[in-house]
Amino acid sequence: MGTIVCQTCNSTIGHFEDEKVTTLYGKCTECVHEEMDDNE
Repeated sequence: MGTIVCQTCNSTIGHFEDEKVTTLYGKCTECVHEEMDDNE
């Protein structure tokens, strides 16, 4: 079982099937929108 975690706010985004326990880091939609707002 793998877990996808937001690297900005540390919330769990989702899960995926994997043979090992794995954690991947990405950005959730809320943090992506906040980052876009900061750039304007």
